[in-house]
Amino acid sequence: MGTLLTPAFGTVFWATLSFLMVLFILRKLAWGPILKALADREESISNALLSADRAREEMADLNSDNERLLQEARVSRDQMMKESRDMANKIVSDAKARAKTEASKEVDAARVAIQTERKSAVAELKAEVAKLSIDIAEKLIRDELSDLDKQKTLVDKLISESTLN
Repeated sequence: MGTLLTPAFGTVFWATLSFLMVLFILRKLAWGPILKALADREESISNALLSADRAREEMADLNSDNERLLQEARVSRDQMMKESRDMANKIVSDAKARAKTEASKEVDAARVAIQTERKSAVAELKAEVAKLSIDIAEKLIRDELSDLDKQKTLVDKLISESTLN
């Protein structure tokens, strides 16, 4: 029984020699390329992570630039809107002032025209009244002065009423 559990020296020697040879061959042919592939893979992953970090930083910079540009655009838009409102208000107020001035001129011109027309109408009315008065007076005087006594009485009356005395 003891001999079955203990290996022979030759078997151990050849098994060890075979194992070392397989190990050497694997190291030369398989481990080198495997380790190199793992190192390359590790380096590519590291580079990809670095690229991702750089891309993230660039995106953050772009976002901050976009926010800054957006803020500048908002400020510019607000400024333009304020200027537009101010200009519109100025145009409206100028138009109102011009309209008020024109209306005032028109009212003044209408007043002057009305006054002129009124004066003309009053003068015309006075002339008409004077003409009628003269016609009436002429008819009255003709009737009154047809008699000599009435003429003398009228002359005396007019002299007494006159303010020359």
